Amino acid sequence: MFGKPKPLHLQKGDSAEQLALRYLQQQGLKLVCSNFRCKAGELDLVMKDGAALVIVEVRFRKSEQFGGALASITRQKQARIIAATQHYVIINNLSHSAIRFDVVAVAGDNRINWIKNAFQT
Repeated sequence: MFGKPKPLHLQKGDSAEQLALRYLQQQGLKLVCSNFRCKAGELDLVMKDGAALVIVEVRFRKSEQFGGALASITRQKQARIIAATQHYVIINNLSHSAIRFDVVAVAGDNRINWIKNAFQT
């Protein structure tokens, strides 16, 4: 392996994404892509739930002490996710797809809280 190892908080984030992905696949969602990046921002998971394109923001928080994972998704963060989604939809010619924004919050003890339609455009 070249370079420095990933910082611990990024390793935990990757682990939470993998946990969320497995959970969502068990619920019947299909992975389209992960960690889509563009100038506007990043999409953690892009999945399909039937005909709907589901944009999933995965949040990990060791504890709920400061509001937990859900409280960390500010309006500004939502705006970046929406902008990155618009870019993704355009470059993949998906303008006719129904889009849903979900959040999967992973707690320090690996509890999963899946919130469908967590926010709207």
